Amino acid sequence: MITGPKYKIARKLGAPVFEKTQTQKYAQHLERKSRVKKSFAKPKSEYAFQHNEKQKARMVYGVSEKQFSNYVKKAIEKKASKAVATIYESLELRLDNAVARIGLATTRLAARQMVSHGHITVNGKKANIPSYRLSMGDVVGIKKGSLEKPLFASFEERFKATTVPSWIGFDASAKTATIQGMPKLEQGAGTLFDLGAVVEFYSR
Repeated sequence: MITGPKYKIARKLGAPVFEKTQTQKYAQHLERKSRVKKSFAKPKSEYAFQHNEKQKARMVYGVSEKQFSNYVKKAIEKKASKAVATIYESLELRLDNAVARIGLATTRLAARQMVSHGHITVNGKKANIPSYRLSMGDVVGIKKGSLEKPLFASFEERFKATTVPSWIGFDASAKTATIQGMPKLEQGAGTLFDLGAVVEFYSR
């Protein structure tokens, strides 16, 4: 039976925004629920659609309303025409996201806890702030004292099933990742949310 708070949120938003909801079984479940909902629901207003996209993006990255709002507002103030790209960069370059992206953790929540507990380093120094923004050339690694912990025992298996994005260079033997480019949001890349609608929501 598919139950629980995260499943409920995903059903409400109409998208598998959590890692545990990104399974074929849940995708089929979500599609069935979506068809039933659409047959009875009234068409969404533009505001409701934009709000829904905002919630999707926020849940995918697991950031608070305040953090997400700050990312968006700063991007709009900086240069409105590039706001979407700037927001995406801000979310992807978070340390917890990078840790999840390379497979050190199975979920962003687990990655956040991993960083908070002091297991991760940036350029050889312990970094325990999940929202820390990485820059070009930064090297993310595992703290020496944490390498032998059970937390990383199955990393090799997880890494085999992980597709590391092109903007991260990963050295599997050293278990280090280097930021070698800037994350780019590509149309049709399977993104679960529309950041253009998010910008419109905050530009009201």
